[in-house]
This record gives sequence, C-alpha cells and structure tokens, in this order.
Amino acid sequence: MRQIDHFIAGTTPKATRFGDIFDPNEGHVQAQVALGDKDVLDAAVAAAEAAQPAWAATNPQRRARVLFQFKALVEAHMDELAHLLASEHGKVVADAKGDIMRGLDVVEFCMGIPHALKGEYTLGAGPGIDVYSMRQPLGITVGITPFNFPAMIPLWMGAVSIACGNAFILKPSERDPSVPVRFAELFLEAGLPTGIFQVVHGDKQMVDAILDHPAISAISFVGSSDIAHYVYERGVAAGKRVQAMGGAKNHGIVMPDADLDQVVNDLAGAAFGSAGERCMALPVVVPVGDDTAERLREKLIPAIHALRVGVSTDDAAHYGPVVTAQHKAKVEGWIAKCAAEGAELVIDGRGFTLQGHEAGFFIGPSLFDHVTPDMESYKEEIFGPVLQMVRANSFEEALALPSRHQYGNGVAIFTRNGHAAREFAARVNVGMVGINVPIPVPVAYHTFGGWKRSAFGDTNQHGMEGVKFWTKVKTVTARWPDGSADGGNAFVIPTMG
Repeated sequence: MRQIDHFIAGTTPKATRFGDIFDPNEGHVQAQVALGDKDVLDAAVAAAEAAQPAWAATNPQRRARVLFQFKALVEAHMDELAHLLASEHGKVVADAKGDIMRGLDVVEFCMGIPHALKGEYTLGAGPGIDVYSMRQPLGITVGITPFNFPAMIPLWMGAVSIACGNAFILKPSERDPSVPVRFAELFLEAGLPTGIFQVVHGDKQMVDAILDHPAISAISFVGSSDIAHYVYERGVAAGKRVQAMGGAKNHGIVMPDADLDQVVNDLAGAAFGSAGERCMALPVVVPVGDDTAERLREKLIPAIHALRVGVSTDDAAHYGPVVTAQHKAKVEGWIAKCAAEGAELVIDGRGFTLQGHEAGFFIGPSLFDHVTPDMESYKEEIFGPVLQMVRANSFEEALALPSRHQYGNGVAIFTRNGHAAREFAARVNVGMVGINVPIPVPVAYHTFGGWKRSAFGDTNQHGMEGVKFWTKVKTVTARWPDGSADGGNAFVIPTMG
C-alpha cells in the first residue's frame, strides 16, 4: 500500500503511527500517511533554522525567480496534480484544477514581492536626519491547512511566507496530503533551498507541538471555528503571531428584481459545487418576499434535480463524493436534524448511491424551504451539498440575517438596484461581500478574511495583508554628522514647553 511520508530536510524520525487515506469514490483505504510528533517537528525546525538565514539574505528578486520556476513546474504537472488531488479529496478533476489555479494566483502575486517589501523613507526628518523602515522575515513559520483545498490554501500561506524570506513548515490535512508533498518536491526542483519548504503530517499531537514550539514565530490556520479559536488562543499565549480562519454560513440575498435564472445558475455551483465542502459555499439563500421565494423555488427544483453527481474523473459530473464516510454521516445527520426542526425537506439527498460505486461517499443534493433562524441546522455549518431557504419579508430583515449570524465569512446580494447593493455592502456585518457574485473570494492581490467566528486575529490572508502577517517592520532613524567639531546640529526629540 502506498505510504506518504513527511518531507523534511535531513534525517526524519521513523514513524510509529499512521492514518488511513481513503478513496472517496470507492470507499476503501488507498494509502497511509505517517503521523508525526514533537520529534518529527524538531527535525523540521532544525532544518529550517539552518536554511532560513541564507534564504532571508537572498535578494527578493531571486526569491521571486524561484516562485516563477515553481509556477511553471506546477502548470507542467497540472493533470497529474489534479488527478492526485481528486483521488484523495473526491472533488471532480475540473474543481481540483481550479483549486490548484487559485493557489497559483497567489504565487503570481508573490512574483512581485520586491515591490511588496519596499519600505518607507523620509529624507530630512530633522537636521541631517533620515528615517526609513524595512520589512524583514519572521524566521520559522507554519501553516496548518484543511482537507477541502489541499492545494490552494497551502499556497496562500506558503508562497507568501517564503517570498518574504521565511522558512515555512506545512502541516496539511492528513486526509489528502499527497499534493502538498508533491509541491515540496517541485519547490526543490524550482531551486528553493533545502529546508525552506517542508511538510510534516499529523493530528492534534502534531498541532499542539507546533503551537508550543519556541522556535516557531507565526502560524496560519484554516479549519473549523472551534479549533481555530483553540489554535489562536494557545498560539498567542505561547507568544506567536497567529491568524486562524474558521467556519462559515454564507447567505445569498435575492431581491425581487434579481435575474432569477442567473441566481439559480449561480446557486447550483455555489451551494453544491465541490459537494458543498467550501468555506465560501453559499448554503443559505434568502429571497425577499414570498413572491420572490415562490418564483425562486419553482426554478430551483428542476435545476437541482438536473445536477449530476459522479466520480471525480467524470467530466460531466457537477460534483463528486465527500471526503470520508464520517463526513457523509455528519452531513446526513444535519439533513435529518433540519427536517426534525420543522423545515420543509423539498429534495432529500440522503441514500444516494452511484451504480458501480456503491461504497463511495456520495450524497445527493438537498433543498430545504421555510428554514428559520432559531434552528440549529441554520446556526451551524453543514459543509455538504445542502441548500437552505430562509424567507425574509423585507430588505432590512434580509440584511439582519447574515449580520447577526455567528459566522461572518462571506455574503452575496443579487439585485439590479445599485442603491440596494451599495447600502447592503456598506452595512452588512460580514467580511467579504459579493454583488451578483455568488462566491466573493477576492483576487490574489487583494486579501481574504472573514469576521466574527469566521476569523481570529487581525490580519487576513494573501495580498498585502499576507505580506504584513509574514514580516515584521523595523524603523531606522539615522544621522550622518557633517564632520565639524560639534558634529553638526544636534537632533533631539521635540518636547512640549
């Protein structure tokens, strides 16, 4: 059976624990991954400590050239990487390629790192005094990433960190770790020094070792909100810089004037694409007014029935299986819970099987109507192919739903009314807003991050916010005497009186 090991420069301690990696399409174990502990992390940190000073001293343009070569190598291996990703995660190959490409968007941004690292300069801040600032790397950094985007999110973190001159250790999800390891191999092929990008595998034991390790300066995390909160609190208590992105319950507000054909088309992808296993999925639709709700429902039902669920390699499939049997059971449990809470189950995706793949982790698409804000199934993240309809009587009521929800990752409004869209974007209490855009993930040179229980820490991912997170600012005040006996005019800090 295939075994996925850590990718560490130097000697790797022998693994004593292993985790199963499933084939979600077939329902059986296809590989095993070594689960590390503090000894494995110590080996990776030692290699990082040895390599990072020279990498930090490498000029930013040369670091950018390595990223350029890495991007070219990933593109050359795109089919291989996409099929490998799909085989472990379950998303269809087209989605897997999108996963990789969105990561490469950030790599492209990092090719301009010389510009992003430029500091500030003031000539003549005082008599003969110049003041300037510089951005310097933090040292050894870590990314802890989830199963749902095993390519994109590691590159959101790792590309920016290493471009800024840090050493980066990745702890990917143990459910689909093969693509991160291939990235490490391709980074070396691209010319990245040994020890600058490493991969360690593990469960909570490894995460706790990371949080407590004194040599690690910064941690970026993406996962569920409860674990994100835990990572943030424990990491900060250990003196580290931490950004921890959590869960989501994104809403799509549908105004009466919206183009409902476009809304239905957008919802089919945003709610059910990648089997709903996306923190930027759109699992809640909020039509404003009963007439809007009835017209939307009438169009949604046949569109959802037309969705094709298939194996990852089926080019005609809209989405594939979920990642594990446990996750399938969890999602189906939420469907049962929502129905028990009194919502109308319009389309039930439970019990779906695919001929020839009966043991696969497939779930059909589900649609609920008349969901209310007091239901637990509305309050919590389902993370599966389930769309809930919550009816609102007015714009203000629709605005309040995402604003009051515990999560504040993303939201969308569908309307032809510019004033309504502008008012909504300005007032909604959510970190990322789409206007007639169902999945408002910003482009790589902007920044990604939610509010409330969707994010812990005050710095977002990628873009200039990412550069700020992975660097520290040093400010220099310099005076160069003119050579006269008294050294020129003395510089003093102004005082009152």
